[in-house]
Amino acid sequence: MTWQAKQAALWGAGALTVALIAGGGGYWLGHREAPASETASTQSGRKVLYWYDPMVPAEHYDNPNSLSSMGMKTQPKYADEAPAANAEPGVSIDPAARQNLGLRTATAQIGSLPSALTVTGTIDFNQRNVAVVQARSGGFVTRVYGRAPGDVIGAGAPIADLQLPEWGGAQGEFLAVKRLGKPELTAAARQRLRLMGMSDGLIAGVERSGRTNGTVTISSPIGGVIQTLDARAGVTLAQGQTLAQVTGVGTVWLNAAVPEVQAGTLRIGQNATATLAAFPGETFTGRVIAILPTTQAESRTLTVRIELANRGGRLRPGMFASVALGGDQRQALLVPSEAVIRTGARTLVMLALDGGRYRPAEVRAGREGGGKTEILQGLSAGENVVASGEFLLDSEASLTGIAARPLESRK
Repeated sequence: MTWQAKQAALWGAGALTVALIAGGGGYWLGHREAPASETASTQSGRKVLYWYDPMVPAEHYDNPNSLSSMGMKTQPKYADEAPAANAEPGVSIDPAARQNLGLRTATAQIGSLPSALTVTGTIDFNQRNVAVVQARSGGFVTRVYGRAPGDVIGAGAPIADLQLPEWGGAQGEFLAVKRLGKPELTAAARQRLRLMGMSDGLIAGVERSGRTNGTVTISSPIGGVIQTLDARAGVTLAQGQTLAQVTGVGTVWLNAAVPEVQAGTLRIGQNATATLAAFPGETFTGRVIAILPTTQAESRTLTVRIELANRGGRLRPGMFASVALGGDQRQALLVPSEAVIRTGARTLVMLALDGGRYRPAEVRAGREGGGKTEILQGLSAGENVVASGEFLLDSEASLTGIAARPLESRK
């Protein structure tokens, strides 16, 4: 055999040896690679479905050493983490993780929205409870009962005695008609005295005594505060002249200044609660009886008139009060305000599903007050929402590609 033939034989044997070694090594490596995933599943006791990158959840890999399109190392997705075929999609959190995250849930319930509007106001007289005391006939004042503006008087309290000559003449005519013994004429004469302003008690006294009484005592028809007093001894009066004006204090008005941006939340009949520095620890309840039609240009506020009961006359005009305007009685679906996630483009809540799973749901929120938010659409009564830690769950749902429940699925 020539030298060239020997060299060719040696090269052929070497190549065969390398091929065998490479084949055997590949076979050995192949048998070593397959058990890696099996070992991972076996050691953890959980079946691996695929590997993925949480940053790109749509990409699935069958190799634990794969790198995602983001260049990140993949992690396993276990079978017990995947929802059942008929289950609603959601993020699964084991009990230990829930406890560490401090997750807290609340149930969406039907109720009335508490108040979130606190304003200031001042006490004023109830201008609907005013009595004007007048002279029903011309005459003059013979006596004044020591009254002055600002005095608090009771109903029926005397104000002044008046001498009314016209009344004395009419009473004389009545007595003359009565002596005729004709009932129909007597009744007509009695009615004339009533129309002149005489009380039934005064007419009965004249009829009983048979003597005229042109002096009458004018008294206050209501209890309250004397606002004006024009009765002075010796003053001559014309018919219809005002002697005094009395304002009742059984109820008072609380005029509250409400920012115009809150005008949409106001309504007649709305409940209100007032607290005053003069009576610490006490609350006074009332209701809105009027919303004045003009806005104060300087303060950009509306005046809301609240009627309060004034037992014992303790509430005095001019007193300063803090007013909490109550929520209306309209029923609404409410959740804690802290459970609402506002992204700018949409509003979400994180639903707490069965089996420790969570899913975002799009909602349409309404009014807020007292730590509660009204849900107008996207949620049903009885559904549970996450009230603490929902932002972490929403981030996890976004990373794993779980879509929020659409708004149209709950009317």
